[in-house]
Amino acid sequence: MSLMKRCIAEFIGTFWLVFGGCGSAVLAAVFTGDNQYPLGIGFVGVSLAFGLTVLTMAYAIGHISGCHLNPAVSFGLWAAKRFPSSELLPYIVAQVLGAIASAGTLYLIASGKGGGFSLTGSNPLATNGFGAHSPGGYSLLSCFLIEVLLTFVFLIIILGATDRRAPQGLAPVAIGLALTLIHLISIPVTNTSVNPARSTGPALFAGTELFSQVWLFWLAPILGAVIAGFVYSSIFDESPIVEVEKQHEPV
Repeated sequence: MSLMKRCIAEFIGTFWLVFGGCGSAVLAAVFTGDNQYPLGIGFVGVSLAFGLTVLTMAYAIGHISGCHLNPAVSFGLWAAKRFPSSELLPYIVAQVLGAIASAGTLYLIASGKGGGFSLTGSNPLATNGFGAHSPGGYSLLSCFLIEVLLTFVFLIIILGATDRRAPQGLAPVAIGLALTLIHLISIPVTNTSVNPARSTGPALFAGTELFSQVWLFWLAPILGAVIAGFVYSSIFDESPIVEVEKQHEPV
């Protein structure tokens, strides 16, 4: 498969991740309509939406591009020696462009609501933030730590689930459920990033104040992912010697 085709798959996949995840937060998280009782999906629903986007796209394009959908994942796979450095930039550009296109589409749809849609508030378009833009008012340090930690664990799960020794065909399920759990933990802290592209797309439309915080959601996830890649490749990957020994074991 050519690099161009794989990048198109990454664009489509990241579009779906941002639209499905952020769209559920913007359009469906709290919905009352004409009823005084809320009918929205809440934190649990948004968490499931993010997990389902990855689960569905992993089966749709995993065999085409690997279904990274996330610059941090690309960096983590590179650190684990599973992805070439020459393809990092094209993949990341495709992912960021997909996220921007998705956030722009979501903004257009949300703007069509009767009574209007406003970009005011602490987290318009489901943006990520710290301090005043953290849903729970968490500090920069707290947000940095949780993003590093959760991205680290996310990459360990990805690398383990896609290891050739793991049960085949079930990796998308494990990865999708992992992303769901990550959101259940950290939506109150940062609105959950673990994905620089997902953070960049909505922030571009939300104003300069929120966009000025995007640096954290590039630094922390990529740092956590790279650490996970090095840890997995150096500790858990089997060496060629072990592989040779296995080939000569009695059946």
